Amino acid sequence: MQILINQVATELSTVSNAITLSEILIQINPTPPFAIAKNGVFIPKKDYPQTEIIDQDQLEIISPVTGG
Repeated sequence: MQILINQVATELSTVSNAITLSEILIQINPTPPFAIAKNGVFIPKKDYPQTEIIDQDQLEIISPVTGG
C-alpha cells in the first residue's frame, strides 16, 4: 500500500487493504508531540486505533513550533 506522509510517497507493508493509524505510527515512530490530519481533516488522538488508512490516503504529521 502506498500513502503520502507529509507529501512524501511512503510504501507500507500490510496484509489487507487497510491499516489503522495506530499501526502506521508504530511503523514510522514520529517524535511527540504531534497532531495528524488525514486527507485534510485532523484526527483526535483517541480515534487513532479505529481510524483506517487505505491506499493513496494523505497524512500530515505536524509538530508544534515554539518561539516568538
